[in-house]
Amino acid sequence: MAENILEVRNLVKYFKTKRGMLHAVDGVSFTLERGKTLGLVGESGCGKSTTGRTILRLIEPTSGEIIFEGKDIRKLNRFQMRHMRKDMQLIFQDPYSSLDPRKTVSQIISEPIKANKIMTRQSEIDERVAELMSIVGLAPRLFNTYPHELDGGRRQRIGIARALAMEPKFIVCDEPVSALDVSIQAQILNLLKDLQEQMGLSYIFITHDLAVVNHFADDIAVMYLGNIVEKAPAEELFTNPLHPYTKALLSAIPIPELGAQKERIPIKGEITSPVNLPDECRFYKRCQYACDKCKGIPPLEEVAPGHFVACARVAELN
Repeated sequence: MAENILEVRNLVKYFKTKRGMLHAVDGVSFTLERGKTLGLVGESGCGKSTTGRTILRLIEPTSGEIIFEGKDIRKLNRFQMRHMRKDMQLIFQDPYSSLDPRKTVSQIISEPIKANKIMTRQSEIDERVAELMSIVGLAPRLFNTYPHELDGGRRQRIGIARALAMEPKFIVCDEPVSALDVSIQAQILNLLKDLQEQMGLSYIFITHDLAVVNHFADDIAVMYLGNIVEKAPAEELFTNPLHPYTKALLSAIPIPELGAQKERIPIKGEITSPVNLPDECRFYKRCQYACDKCKGIPPLEEVAPGHFVACARVAELN
């Protein structure tokens, strides 16, 4: 039986606003196997990035459990959490704003090494930085360059090298290719896949692009307004989507063939405000199949081996 490196149980994160309580993450639960990738997808504002940052405790959760390698990291104090973060890292979405423009490539990559006192001798640090640059495909001549002198792909490689500096076991990739050109996206995705195979890394890959996550993730969880509405192995989700929201998202993926057409499933209306949400299915007001049966929050239930859906009418509609 595969070993889980991460288990998230009923994770909740609310933000207090002038209009009321904003439900950013509302009862999210899932597991991640060691050495595997979980894709977390959904529209902007669905809570996927907040979920990733809350798991790392960059944002403190409101409630819930985050079990990493058998330890509930919510119970760790500041010193213990700092030590734990060596095993848990983050790759940011924007490869420019996430880098300090006043520091060179070598200074950025070496920062976590120095901050955590992994090495103290400058010669050892420089050697380690050169090794990390080689691993992520950065030429040695870029050692003393600044981020503004480089393109987006190279900047993101710096961010990846910085995340690898602590030799982590688990990385949250927060839309790491969304700001890059398509050809560069493929290079970065291939790099992340190669690193996973070489180092046994486990990823949560956050994106709004289902076409990208299909080729990268082992399992996919679809989020809507702070809830996971469907979770399944990648191939199963694409061949047999069961939730109306998932079906609509998949229908929007373009077919890369001249003249090819497929039926689009429109989603009516605007996304519901996440402030003061009612106790009903989060997709209720936009779902074409909504009825009185849907007034209530459906649990995420396993309807087939490894395939979980949160829909009161899933049996009727499929």
